[in-house]
Amino acid sequence: MSRIGKLPISLPSGVQVEVSNENTVTVKGPKGTLTTPVDRDITVSQSDGQLVVERPTEQKRHKAMHGLYRSLINNMVNGVSNGFELKLELVGVGYKATMAGTTLELSLGYSHNIFLALPKEVTATALTEKGKNPIVTLNSIDNQLLGQVAAKIRSLRKVEPYKGKGVRFVGEQIRRKAGKTASK
Repeated sequence: MSRIGKLPISLPSGVQVEVSNENTVTVKGPKGTLTTPVDRDITVSQSDGQLVVERPTEQKRHKAMHGLYRSLINNMVNGVSNGFELKLELVGVGYKATMAGTTLELSLGYSHNIFLALPKEVTATALTEKGKNPIVTLNSIDNQLLGQVAAKIRSLRKVEPYKGKGVRFVGEQIRRKAGKTASK
């Protein structure tokens, strides 16, 4: 049995889950509503304030789907009850970030500024303190979408290994390389 798939999902108070006939799971909570389709072979049942995800056989495909859908549904439950947050740090001289409505404006050392339109499900704030690197905070109830937006922002200026300049997650360890050494 899958170690992740066999764990029941506990439902916090205020969270409602509906499983339709087409095997679509809808999770409603205080922060919003999320919906995801589930493979027709995987069954989702609710009892005693817990969700249980089960698979029909021990096939490799069913084993893979079992843990996957359990994780996706668990992320949906956590999202509608608590939400998710990611912080990105802009490391480099002159790197800036500002928010204008739902558009994130980034100055990442290119000859032009980058304007990124954020999805309506994702909210962002840009914090700039004197003497510190600018920090962009992303919030959403959808963990997949949040990770996708963060990866897009990060791909605009990847961290380089020599000076460590670029966009990184707060607390991320970057593997640094030694530069060229002067020879005599």
